[in-house]
Amino acid sequence: MLEKIRIFSGNANRDLALKICEKLGVPLGKANVSTFSDGETRVEINENVRGMDVFIIQSTCPPVNVTLMELLIMIDAMKRASAYRITAVMPYYGYARQDRKVAPRAPISAKLVADLITTAGANRVLSMDLHAGQIQGFFNIPVDNLFATPVLLDYIKKHYSDNTVIVSPDTGGVVRARAFATRLGASLAIIDKRREGPNEAQVMNIIGDVKGKTVIILDDMIDTAGTVVQAADALKEAGALGVSVCCTHPVLSGPAIDRLEASDIKEVIVTDTIPLHERAKACNLIKVLSVSSLLSEAVRRIYYDDSVSSLFI
Repeated sequence: MLEKIRIFSGNANRDLALKICEKLGVPLGKANVSTFSDGETRVEINENVRGMDVFIIQSTCPPVNVTLMELLIMIDAMKRASAYRITAVMPYYGYARQDRKVAPRAPISAKLVADLITTAGANRVLSMDLHAGQIQGFFNIPVDNLFATPVLLDYIKKHYSDNTVIVSPDTGGVVRARAFATRLGASLAIIDKRREGPNEAQVMNIIGDVKGKTVIILDDMIDTAGTVVQAADALKEAGALGVSVCCTHPVLSGPAIDRLEASDIKEVIVTDTIPLHERAKACNLIKVLSVSSLLSEAVRRIYYDDSVSSLFI
């Protein structure tokens, strides 16, 4: 019944694309995404997409500028090949943290990326756990923002006791953490921190009771791990029995793995929106859950013009 669907992938997360195709029962589209000798991105679509409903699966994860260009050029290739509809499936939306002016003369790069994707020819976007919800408003095309909550909740319910507190590592993540805690039937705590500079954070205060309880820090991503490690130290000092971390996007750049391994964190639960690099794969703390079932169902519903939001009701 999916005869008009075509799914393609760049080089960012091919394994996830293959899992989605397997669940939908369709083959991964034939495309060659490589580079010319001077480093320019080269794309060849090796099958007919005229009149097809095309889904391009590409997280704009490190190397961010390379994966973004791959996505843009693939979209342009599909548009020029007369695809009926082009959906950019971006499990991880790079540049999402640059969603507002934080200083004079600063860019709003998340908006720029949205404009680039739209101008390239995408008809809609499918993403997961956007860092800032307002990014949906940066587009003048439909945007479906999925949540990894069902996948993460299922794991936590099976492996953690009732004596659990969900912790937001900053005030910006309170809404996400509260919704998670409500569905888990757990209490909520908040860490008040002051950011001293990019990728740096200083924990200031804990709002809520964590003494004698198992704590799960919930965030949308872990980049350099500075925030979660400092949060874990503060929570242990406040009497937490153990600290785990739960996030959707394992960016894990720079000193992240070294910081996690040197900390008191017991487990880091992530999803496969971003593939782990070799150093992260070797880290015994990290548990990877797949969001391929969620994404494949969303793709199916978009194809059939069914409701995507009802996935989370």
